[in-house]
Amino acid sequence: MDKDTEYRERLLAEYKQAVLPLLRYLPWFEQNAGQAGSTFYQGPEFTENSMSIPVYDSTLMSFVKEASVSALMDRNYSYIYTRNRIGTHDDERRMIAAAELRDWGILQGILSKYVMGGRTKSTLWAQGVRENIFLLVLRQMQGIIEYWDKPVDPR
Repeated sequence: MDKDTEYRERLLAEYKQAVLPLLRYLPWFEQNAGQAGSTFYQGPEFTENSMSIPVYDSTLMSFVKEASVSALMDRNYSYIYTRNRIGTHDDERRMIAAAELRDWGILQGILSKYVMGGRTKSTLWAQGVRENIFLLVLRQMQGIIEYWDKPVDPR
């Protein structure tokens, strides 16, 4: 029994250390919930034949940069999607809402899809903000840590 408690406490310490730096972005995600998180460049030389270039909010880019080097990234996130039959944003939100401590890997996989996948398909970063995926994942991770440990101060 003590081994289970020690193991859980060690896991929580690792999780807390990984997610704590990202929690400072929660107010920004709450403020921008449902919004795009990006705009398209419309310079003076822009014509109807010009290619649109997305311009991302600096806070979003800071979050992506910080999250991409955190221990929360899982390069095999696609397996989490196939293993759990996640196909739509509603599936993602349902999995996030139901996640518990044992489902931490699912939360990591969903977060990884939007952070790492955004390197090759940058619209994923904007989708993560617009569909509230970043917000929901961070809130759920914070909730899990606070349930098993103590309240987290993101500052």
